[in-house]
Amino acid sequence: MHDDRSITEQRLRRVLGERIRPAVRSRTLPLTVERWDAPGEPVPVAEGLAAPYTPCAAGDAWGPAWGTTWFRITGAVPADWAGRTVEAVLDLGFDRLMPGFQCEGLVHRADGSEVKGLNPYNDWVRVADRAAGGERIEWYVEAAANPVLVEHRPTTEGDRMTSGDRPLYRLARTDLTVFETEVWELVQDLDVLEGLMSQLAGDDARRHTVLHAVGAALDALDLDDVPGTAAAARARLAGVLASPAHASAHRISAVGHAHIDSAWLWPLRETVRKVSRTASNVVALMDEHPEFVFAMSQAQQLDWIKTHRPELFERVKKKIADGQFVPVGGMWVESDTNMVGGEAMVRQFLYGKKFFLEEFGIDTKGVWLPDSFGYTAALPQIVRLAGNRWFLTQKICWSQTNRFPHHTFWWEGIDGSRVFTHFPPVDTYNSDLGGAQLAHAARNYREKGRGTRSLVPFGWGDGGGGPTREQLARARRLRDLEGSPRVEIERPDAFFERARAEYEDAPVWAGELYLELHRGTYTSQAGTKQGNRRSESLLREAELWAATAAVRVPGFAYPYEDLERLWKTVLLHQFHDILPGSSIAWVHREARETYARVGEELRALTLAAQTALAGEGDEELVFNCAPHARRGVPAGGADRPAPAPQPVTVEERHGGGHVLANGRLLVEVDGRGLIVSAYDLEHGREALAPGAAANLLQIHPDFPNMWDAWDVEAFYRNRVTDLTGLDALEVTDAGPDAGTVTVTRSFGSSAVSQTITLRAGAKTVDLVTEVDWHETEKFLKAAFPLDVKAERTSSETQFGHVQRATHTNTSWEAARFEICAHRWIHAEEPGWGTALLNDSTYGHDVTRDIRPDGGQTTTVRLSLLRAPRYPDPRTDQGRHTLGYSLAPGAGIGDAVREGHALNLPERVLRGAGPVAPLVAVDDDAVVVESVKLAEDRGGDVIVRLYESRGGRARAVLTPGFPVGAATETDLLERPLSPTAVGAPTPSGALPLTLRPFQIVTVRLHRA
Repeated sequence: MHDDRSITEQRLRRVLGERIRPAVRSRTLPLTVERWDAPGEPVPVAEGLAAPYTPCAAGDAWGPAWGTTWFRITGAVPADWAGRTVEAVLDLGFDRLMPGFQCEGLVHRADGSEVKGLNPYNDWVRVADRAAGGERIEWYVEAAANPVLVEHRPTTEGDRMTSGDRPLYRLARTDLTVFETEVWELVQDLDVLEGLMSQLAGDDARRHTVLHAVGAALDALDLDDVPGTAAAARARLAGVLASPAHASAHRISAVGHAHIDSAWLWPLRETVRKVSRTASNVVALMDEHPEFVFAMSQAQQLDWIKTHRPELFERVKKKIADGQFVPVGGMWVESDTNMVGGEAMVRQFLYGKKFFLEEFGIDTKGVWLPDSFGYTAALPQIVRLAGNRWFLTQKICWSQTNRFPHHTFWWEGIDGSRVFTHFPPVDTYNSDLGGAQLAHAARNYREKGRGTRSLVPFGWGDGGGGPTREQLARARRLRDLEGSPRVEIERPDAFFERARAEYEDAPVWAGELYLELHRGTYTSQAGTKQGNRRSESLLREAELWAATAAVRVPGFAYPYEDLERLWKTVLLHQFHDILPGSSIAWVHREARETYARVGEELRALTLAAQTALAGEGDEELVFNCAPHARRGVPAGGADRPAPAPQPVTVEERHGGGHVLANGRLLVEVDGRGLIVSAYDLEHGREALAPGAAANLLQIHPDFPNMWDAWDVEAFYRNRVTDLTGLDALEVTDAGPDAGTVTVTRSFGSSAVSQTITLRAGAKTVDLVTEVDWHETEKFLKAAFPLDVKAERTSSETQFGHVQRATHTNTSWEAARFEICAHRWIHAEEPGWGTALLNDSTYGHDVTRDIRPDGGQTTTVRLSLLRAPRYPDPRTDQGRHTLGYSLAPGAGIGDAVREGHALNLPERVLRGAGPVAPLVAVDDDAVVVESVKLAEDRGGDVIVRLYESRGGRARAVLTPGFPVGAATETDLLERPLSPTAVGAPTPSGALPLTLRPFQIVTVRLHRA
């Protein structure tokens, strides 16, 4: 037989594209269109409906960037269309190649209720399945002119303050049409078979069988009467579509999905509308397709629907009750996990799961995080303590260097907790269920021979409308089709139950899931990161002092509503394109403004509680919110500080500069304003490498290959400029309790002023760097070359720390050239180490060199500022104040203590006398992370603590108030068994036994 495959395949492509697809709509009638351009920001629906409309027509330009135009669409179904399926096509000017990244619309009825969203693959609205003729149409389309910002070029259109006023779109089509159902079904048949053939080998008999059937179908089709002959063509395909899959075919659980970034190339307010458009599409599709299951994460997005679209929310609730619309993930938003603080990560689950429980009665069992930029090793324990059983992500497939070895596995965290985890081998969270993607999933699957199934999230994301009827048609045809994986639409929980049942002994991956890409997100948008860190600290303070006052001060009301609202605001801004700094200028401008308001509110709440606790008096009290005592003031208490020990001396240094000493440290600042010695007097040990200088500012070119705000590439290190030019060096008189040297420099278009301070009794050198930053595509680092032979460093993460090698023996270590740490990073050799602490910096890098003297220099650098131009062309331009400290001789416990102290400053207030801590712990290794009142508002005290050093701990928790009973709980404050909490002693103290990095939450029932 002659090989005529290419001829038939070319024939199929042309006939399908030029004859069959156009024949899906056989008659066309223009609808009447009018418009109203809303001034400024979007208006309520009622205002849009009542607006004064003017005539409009297809081809008219509309929509300056971020503008909203309302279109009124009217018309009637012709009488001679009676009995036919009738749809309207409403094309706002869509580019089919960019669903989710352009104009969008939401169709309303005249009463304001939602019909469905309009997107490139959802540009139709059904009028009637069988028209009676004469049906009147009146719709109102709220159309958003979101600019296209995906070109990875600097643009001013990322903020309404700087965007232009030229129209971006032209109304393309507003027609009433007859929808030819049989032709549409033929399109779906041929689409699936074409996708199948494209993935079968040329010598596969199945490919030839399908090709022959396709040729026969095309022969049966009259190109002059496609609607009239579509059924005959479909009959020729029935046999090949009915042939069942092989017994060993890969099994795919297809889950409807619409990944919607809560902010990214659009502001938060536009996400509110994107979510409504997608949800309205989804529930409408469910009415027609009872087999359709759609998973939606991010409680925040459902809360937006509840707040802004209550009628739609009720439809969503019904579909949730029916089991079609499935809340997943259990988090407030799909947050970043690298930089989010420990307690904030807990609250992501607490408030996310609480919303799903209260609104829908659903206790979600999985964590759905397809798109975050790497995953902290602390997460498995948090996931388990939130009551979740499985974890899903997709992003690790983006790694540049190493291919992750598993798709289904057990992920083990820093404390030993494990969670069953799946990476969909389809390598996308926006699948179209096409043949190429499904074949890739089957080929790519790493668990062959043990596992048989994977999950595929399908649907257009980011406002693209979610799953389409065409994708559901593919799923139906691929349920059991020879040559294809078997596809079954089902709930995520069902997939994970089956996957775990067949692969209980899946391999284990221990430690962080490091994304070998997007490492610049630890540093981009320093203002956003600083706002997050400070908000987390302020929330800790406000809760601690408010809880203490509520227990101790009669009549003091714990501000439940205010704290929950503020927590949710901070949690929202931890979304994985806000906190990482990868959103447009508008998002980060609003974030900075929001953090300022949050800070003001939290400081006011803290002051009110502290004032109530302090009482009337003139005694100067220091309130210590940190989890360790300092200057004689207990953790979580207030008292007069202990007198300063030996005063600080500041002397001239031979050769230029100054020497600062306090009896514990001796610090030399040379004539260049660099620290050339940090000597630990207690251990007789120099912290800095011989001949090296610390607090050395270094600047690198920063022009990654593609993702400006997201990435730093390893080649940035190939060029470096040390900033040693000096404008001024002077001693600032700080009195006997501190010595300060101030250094000012200029470089490029920027300037920096640094204070180097040694305080009485301190084992840290404190540095404050004020930068007036006006560079572009540059990377600013602060280097600390340590005389420490460290094989690995320890970096603080949520509820503990993670260790990373300083060498690059393998490609896995080499790929971690930029790493994330929270409040500290620690380098140690047996018996002695040094910590570098910070107040708002996350990005770091560590390198090692062997000196001619045989010693090892371990250089730890903080990543202070970047200056990418996309998506925000003015990223971080302006003034920044960044604090960090060097702690020579510090162990891990010292790093934990000093890191908290730097981030939780003392507050001074006058009052009547000391305030005893509400709770106390007798072991510094056990850190109290949070003290608050219970979520059920019954007045009980919740204490969350953890073992911080990576070892076993036995401690006693002593309440400072009468306790009737104590219960260990999960993160949602539900009782746990077995428990780490022992029976209380006669005095009410509670013995605790903690494994390394274990988190324990205790509910103290007030007597």
